Amino acid sequence: MSIEKLTRELGKAIQQDERYLAMQKAIEANEKDTALNELMSKIQLIQVSYQHEASKEEPDEGKMKAYDEEFRGVYSEIMMNENMRNYEMARKEIDDLMNYLTGILAMCVNGDDPDTCDPTAHSCGGDCGSCGCDCGDEGCNH
Repeated sequence: MSIEKLTRELGKAIQQDERYLAMQKAIEANEKDTALNELMSKIQLIQVSYQHEASKEEPDEGKMKAYDEEFRGVYSEIMMNENMRNYEMARKEIDDLMNYLTGILAMCVNGDDPDTCDPTAHSCGGDCGSCGCDCGDEGCNH
């Protein structure tokens, strides 16, 4: 089986994973959330206004500061939205999964055993200075 075909099979498996399904559900909830969508539209308008002002030959610093403060306020409202929080958690789970999978692939490309390599296992072999850890513990596994 070709590497491309195996990759496509992995893609299918990822799309069946509970983390992927949770992210899709969170995306759908965000799309249906009218209040969240209004906030997203508002924040985009603030960004456009800020960029327009910033592109002027002599931008009004007061306006730019006001846009920045308004942006922060709307952003805070967006991030307090339950659907957005659920999406952010689901997106982090997918990001973690993809980082783990690409870590395995990178280790395999570097010659590690595909059956046993683990990108989450980090060992400095007892010399904590070699991995940047300064705990000084014998046999450190940070």
